[in-house]
Amino acid sequence: MVAIWLQSVSGGLGSLGGLALPVLFFIVLYFLMIVPNQRKQKKWQEMLGQIKSGDRVTTNGGIKGTVLTVKDDSVVLRVQPDGVKLEFVKSAIAAVTTDEAAS
Repeated sequence: MVAIWLQSVSGGLGSLGGLALPVLFFIVLYFLMIVPNQRKQKKWQEMLGQIKSGDRVTTNGGIKGTVLTVKDDSVVLRVQPDGVKLEFVKSAIAAVTTDEAAS
């Protein structure tokens, strides 16, 4: 009788323990992968919001240029050596190097 009772109690705790492991895994996954990615995305959005004329930028495709004009959702870049003007959406900007940071 006691053995049956112990089996039912341990069986109940076993299913609870089986549920705790995936929950713990998800919490660890959240703090190791999702939170840092959200911080990186927020920092990138702030960078795009601060783009101004004269900044040196690099696009996701590797094109480097100087910002001529900034519109709502796009930027016009002057690309060397020929000084060609190209228009890109802001989301295509990978990195910004201001003149102060380059010095």
